[in-house]
Amino acid sequence: MALNTEKNLKLFYSIKEVAEIIGVNESLLRYWEKEFPQLKPKTGANRVRQYTEKDIEQIKVIYNLVKVRGFKISAAKKMIHANRQGVDKSADVLETLISIRDQLQDLKAQFGQIV
Repeated sequence: MALNTEKNLKLFYSIKEVAEIIGVNESLLRYWEKEFPQLKPKTGANRVRQYTEKDIEQIKVIYNLVKVRGFKISAAKKMIHANRQGVDKSADVLETLISIRDQLQDLKAQFGQIV
């Protein structure tokens, strides 16, 4: 059986790392923890937040609803509660589309250098 080199082996991420991954401030992540009860990172004895991959996926869903789609916090909460699977799927689709857009922009820049 081959080793999966694509899989990230890190179990926990700091709030700083998650903020960089998502592209938001650490204070916004703390605020979202208060507003969205399903977002509960683990905390160690020294009260340092430890986010898992699942936590990061949850944050991406919240980010999609609040920052990308412009929902108010209360509407985002209702959307997550009412249609959890659909919200996850739309966040995945959006992430894929953003990735494709970035790849196309890279190709366009490379093509522009050739011509």
